[in-house]
Amino acid sequence: MTRTLPFLLATVAALGLDASAFVRSSAAQEKTQEARPSRVEGEAFQAPAAPGAGATTAEQGEPNTEYKPLLPNQTRAPEPTQKAQVETAVFAKGLDSPWAMEFLPDGRVIVTEKAGKIRIVSKDGTPGQPVAGVPKVDPKGQGGLLDIALSPSFASDRTVYFSYSEPRDKGNGTTVAKAKLVESDGKARLDDVKVIFRQTPTYDGDKHFGSRLVFAPDGKLFVTVGERSDKQTRGQAQDLSSGLGKVFRIDTDGNAPKDNPFVGGDKAKPEIWSYGHRNVQAAALDGQGRLWTVEHGPRGGDELNRPRPGLNYGWPVVTYGIEYSGEKIGDGATQAGGTVQPVYYWDPVIGPSGMAFYDKDLFPDWKGEFLIGGLVSTGLVALKLDGDKVVTEERIPLDHRVRDVRVGPDGAIYALTEDDGQIVKITPKKSS
Repeated sequence: MTRTLPFLLATVAALGLDASAFVRSSAAQEKTQEARPSRVEGEAFQAPAAPGAGATTAEQGEPNTEYKPLLPNQTRAPEPTQKAQVETAVFAKGLDSPWAMEFLPDGRVIVTEKAGKIRIVSKDGTPGQPVAGVPKVDPKGQGGLLDIALSPSFASDRTVYFSYSEPRDKGNGTTVAKAKLVESDGKARLDDVKVIFRQTPTYDGDKHFGSRLVFAPDGKLFVTVGERSDKQTRGQAQDLSSGLGKVFRIDTDGNAPKDNPFVGGDKAKPEIWSYGHRNVQAAALDGQGRLWTVEHGPRGGDELNRPRPGLNYGWPVVTYGIEYSGEKIGDGATQAGGTVQPVYYWDPVIGPSGMAFYDKDLFPDWKGEFLIGGLVSTGLVALKLDGDKVVTEERIPLDHRVRDVRVGPDGAIYALTEDDGQIVKITPKKSS
């Protein structure tokens, strides 16, 4: 019991249960040596059956690994019996490798392009001229201009926040800046550009920059990054003195809030919120204002997580994926003491990028669900949760690499497609 307690505590934390009560019951069990049913693999952890859940799974492809999930409903959830009937229309086209988008208060869309341009798309779908004043980015490989988010007070302060792979001496790294969006005479520019946060250490690579920006209800900013992919860097996802493979929480000036989990530590970076992440390119708040992320796995092992302060999400010590070569990663472990299991994972991967929580009325069956973009699955993935467990998964094929997802003010869903530079509008299919 003593050796397995850290792992069980992490699992309990991941499931949102009362850890103190578990410690008390575990101590009592150790004292009395009474045999009790497993609380990890028993029906107590079975996700409730969702109304309308079918008998088939959304994922029909062969897995890349022989790994088995630790928890029920942790992968290959059933698809709903009643699937959404949708129709699609091109809302905008002519974008160059777009990476992220956000709706402005007036219904226009601000879009980042990987090569380093920001454009504002009009309400009729026409992309505008590039916004002036964007800092230089390093667009090699997976780098470039990445996410964009509006200040919670955008209507009054006109401030935007954006992340990008910044060219630096001896390499590059994910950087977050803020600026004022100024529009006049039909032109737009960024004024007062200020870098507020830099992921360190700098590394000379072209992969796994992350990055998503999500404002919490308290006005703090979550910043997701990657661990730069290479074997010589990936282990730093476990190193609290490194900024690789982390979710950060900062204020609007880039400072670490005093209630962050590692503030006051001797070596840990105070901006760290959670660690042990691989490459997080999807993040959103749920209806309770809690952060959820989906990160890229290697070959198999894309993960849905709900990052909590100070917790370790395992990479690269544990994973449900393998190397692209087919070899095991590390010892091939899928669970370890002190690490949190993913709420859900995919094998084969969906290639997650972009994520939105649906809270409108146009798609009543999707209300309260997460919609995730798929670069590999080439469409959207809709996840229905009961509590913090996935109960159904639905695939919405678009035949395009989806880089970002947003819910429009009209309740429609908008998917940003990387391969052909479009914004696709998704609405319910009209009755014949």
